[in-house]
Amino acid sequence: MEDSVPTQTPDAPAAARNLPMKIVIADRLPPSAAALLRAEDWAVVERAGRPADTLAADLADAEGLIVRSATKVTADVLEAAPRLRVVARAGTGVDNVDLDAASARGVLVLNAPGANSVSVAEHACALMLALARSVARADAQMKAGVWDKAGLRGAELRGKTLGVVGVGRIGRELIRRAAAFDMNVVAYDPFIAEQVAADLGVALVTLDDLCAQSDFISLHLPSTDATRGLVGREFLVRCRRGVRILNTARGDLVDEAALIEALEAGQVGGAGLDVFQGEPTPDRALTGLPQVIATPHIAASTAEAQELVGVDAATSVREFLRSGIVRNAVNYPSAAPEEVKRLQPYVRLAERLGGILGQLARGRPHTVGLRYYGALADGSTEMLAGASLVGLFRHVLSSEATLVNARTVAAQRGLEVIESRSSRPRNFTGLLSLKLHTSAGELWAEGAVFEPDSPRLMRLDDVEVEVPLEGTLIVIRNDDRPGVIGEIGTILGRHGINIAAFALGRGAAGAVGVVRVESHLAQAQEVAIGAAVIEEIQRVPAVSSAAVVRL
Repeated sequence: MEDSVPTQTPDAPAAARNLPMKIVIADRLPPSAAALLRAEDWAVVERAGRPADTLAADLADAEGLIVRSATKVTADVLEAAPRLRVVARAGTGVDNVDLDAASARGVLVLNAPGANSVSVAEHACALMLALARSVARADAQMKAGVWDKAGLRGAELRGKTLGVVGVGRIGRELIRRAAAFDMNVVAYDPFIAEQVAADLGVALVTLDDLCAQSDFISLHLPSTDATRGLVGREFLVRCRRGVRILNTARGDLVDEAALIEALEAGQVGGAGLDVFQGEPTPDRALTGLPQVIATPHIAASTAEAQELVGVDAATSVREFLRSGIVRNAVNYPSAAPEEVKRLQPYVRLAERLGGILGQLARGRPHTVGLRYYGALADGSTEMLAGASLVGLFRHVLSSEATLVNARTVAAQRGLEVIESRSSRPRNFTGLLSLKLHTSAGELWAEGAVFEPDSPRLMRLDDVEVEVPLEGTLIVIRNDDRPGVIGEIGTILGRHGINIAAFALGRGAAGAVGVVRVESHLAQAQEVAIGAAVIEEIQRVPAVSSAAVVRL
């Protein structure tokens, strides 16, 4: 997590200079968004599609900037805006905003999450209906003068099973709409509590069970290391024959070559796709198949959604500049600058401890417990709690969880956060203990910060084991017996994996080993440390579990 400080400006704000506040709208927004800001008697400059030099000139005395996806808010753009206090993205993703540069300059970055959820969910329904009734093929035949009722027999959605992969805002909206079609719905989301699913009336299942049960599978996941290429050959072969795949989320969730093979073999009966690995799509190998209904990334492109995201972004800017109220922040920690500086090493520690537990967890999490020792027990701990949740969620939610919204994301997913403080000395200036309670049991990690600014793992479960929290780690649990280290070292050597450090700790329940790959080789070796390596380690008789953790 990059350093981030509360919003500050080099110059006095417009109100202090007795000038109207100036807001620049760089991309096309609905008139209602600008009207909302003009109602404050602020100067609003609207000019979509302007070149970079014109934008820089407009921003020279601006305090707010609102963009959609076309305008790139680069470090140079921010450099040209010395009085800028806030950037708002009318939409969810902020890939077009240089967050590091904005944070370094103290510029608050906001987005408008969730405003297009209904539009995307409805588009998924449209694709599902079109696939079930061969709407696109029927329309093409009619336009060609062909009347072929017999060849266009469809299927009802009633009684079919819909598998929803990812139960975020959009996934939930789709689940509600599927109920109106009398569909059975099963869902996979490892970071949703059972009670949240029960409130939605759906069963939470494993990904394998979802594949085996579903007639339709709809994807609603972010693009992360864990989700890219999720729908590949192994996924598709586990599906019920004739399954129909829907993707209105991210193009790189689907291995398009594998999907083409499965469509041509009849394993997949159809696909409704709004997003693709390359956009615009470079060829028609996939979109040209008769079993595929393709749309050009328009799921969120409705008049209502665009109205909502525009007004949402403008409202957030107005609330911040007028009253200092922060809504939908992406890069804003709730602490004074000096507190941020003091806590920053521990923020990294908290995030990495959360990352370890998030990657090691096998059950469904329902509670996160944080305990602060020593100096950490004094003062605000909000940043530490948020950072631990960011680390926990990172591998499933990507950038959706930030220091600001992490607690909200946890609450939405039914994850309870419990904090406690202890003045008991633990031989460290500050020690952080993080415990994750899941349906499969508990995971427990403790860490401290060593000089110079080095976060370290000090305990995993009930075993003391010290290792720097960086790079690629292999975490192994095994019986405490001779020869285990040698066997593991031999396996890694056979696969060409160099060991930077091998930390071993012993406890009453056994031993924990943590292998750290050499840092300069970690990136190349991430591919090498795959399922085959882990499976071979797990075949060592004394080893009970092994997993890769990337920090």
